[in-house]
Amino acid sequence: MNEILSLNTKAILLLTAPLIVVRNKGKEPADLLKPGEYTKLALYLQERGRQPADLLGSDADQILRDCHYILEKDRLMRLLDRGFLLSQAIERWQTRAIWVMSRADDSYPQRLKSQLKKDSPSLLYGCGEQELLNSGGLAVVGSRNANGSLVEYTQQVGQLTAQADRTVVSGGARGIDQAAMSSALEAGGKVTGVLADSLERTVMKRENRDRLLKGQLVLISPYDPNAGFKAGHAMQRNKVIYALADVALVVNADLNKGGTWAGATEQLEKLHLVPVFVRSNGGFSESLEALKNKGAMPWPNPTDTDDLNAVFQSAASRSATPPTQSNLPFDAQQQPVKPGLLTGVSPDLQVAEDPVPSPAEELHQTIQSLIIHILKKPKKSVEVATELNVTKRQAEEWLNRLVAENILEKGGRPVRYIIRQNSLPG
Repeated sequence: MNEILSLNTKAILLLTAPLIVVRNKGKEPADLLKPGEYTKLALYLQERGRQPADLLGSDADQILRDCHYILEKDRLMRLLDRGFLLSQAIERWQTRAIWVMSRADDSYPQRLKSQLKKDSPSLLYGCGEQELLNSGGLAVVGSRNANGSLVEYTQQVGQLTAQADRTVVSGGARGIDQAAMSSALEAGGKVTGVLADSLERTVMKRENRDRLLKGQLVLISPYDPNAGFKAGHAMQRNKVIYALADVALVVNADLNKGGTWAGATEQLEKLHLVPVFVRSNGGFSESLEALKNKGAMPWPNPTDTDDLNAVFQSAASRSATPPTQSNLPFDAQQQPVKPGLLTGVSPDLQVAEDPVPSPAEELHQTIQSLIIHILKKPKKSVEVATELNVTKRQAEEWLNRLVAENILEKGGRPVRYIIRQNSLPG
C-alpha cells in the first residue's frame, strides 16, 4: 500500500469512490461522480491548468464556484467533505496490503493510459507487484460454465504461457479465468488478475497471499475493494483485461450474451486494442465462429515456447484493425482471390494463371502466392499460421505441399520455411 497517497488520488477517491469500510454495511452515496462526470470535471480542470488536488487546496471554494455549470457546487462539497471516512478506508486497506493509484499518478500503468486514454479507470485498487501491470502477456478469457475438456485445454495454455515467461492476464472468475490463472501460477509463471468485485476478500485468501508476496501475482480492480458483484462492472472491466495484454485468446463464450461475448465483440468491433484469437480445436462452437466472422483469428495451437513466442512476435507486427476481407480467416469456404489481383504482392511473386483453372487449382495458386509473399524472411509454421489466420496444422499442410513441389525448403532449428532459390516463376 502506498504509505502516502497523492493529493490527486485522495481528491479522486473522495469524488468517485464509495469508501466501503465494513463489508455489506453502509450504502454508496447517491451523489458519487459517475465515470463520465469525473472525466468531464478532470478535462475542465486540465484546460484551466488545474488538477484534482487543487479541490483540496486553499482556493478550492473559488474553483468549485467556477465549475458550477458542469457540476453542482454543493454536491462536490459534500463528497470532498468525507475526509474522516477516507482515513478509515485507507487504514483498512493498509492492513490488508491493498494499494490504490489514480490516473494522475506516475505509477499508473502506461498501457492503460495509452490504450484506453480518457476511458481508462480513474482509480485502480490492487495488491501485489505493480510492475506486472506493464508486462503485457496473453489475455485468456471464457465463460464461467466450462466443461472438463475446456478447463484442461485452458490449463495447458496457462502452463505454456508461464513456460514462455509471458504473463497471463485474466478476470479471476470461476471457470476459464481461474483455470488459466491457477495453472500459470502452479507452473511458476506470473499472472495479472483484473477483478470486477471482492478484491479484499480475494487478496486475503491463503492460496493468493503467497503468490502475491512472491511477486508472481498482482490483483487489481477499478472498483472498491469491498464492492459486490454487478453485471455492469464485469462488462466494464473487460476492456482493462484486453488493454493490459499483447494478445487475447477467447476459449469459449455464450453467443450474443454474457461478459466474455460482450468484451470480445467490443474489442473486435470498436476498440481494436490487441489481436483476438479464438480456440480452434475441440469441436465446433457457434459463438467462436461468430467471433471469427467479426475478425477474430483461429488460435494456431502452439506446442512449445518458441511457437508461442512466435505468435506474440507475429501479432506485434499486425495492426489490430477492424475486420476486412484481408484479415478474416482464409479457408476454402471463402471466395478465393484470383492470382494477379493480390493486394501488396509484387508482380514477380504472382503465380501464372491457367486459362481456365479449376477452383482447387485457383485456391492453391492463391495460397502459394500468399505464402511466398509472407516468406520474404524465413518463418516458422506458427508464424505463417498467424499471418494467414488459420490453424498451425492447416498452415503446415500447405507449407509441406510447397516443399514437396520444390517451391520451399525447410531449414534450421527450430524449423523455418525458406523460399528455394530459382523456384519462383520467371
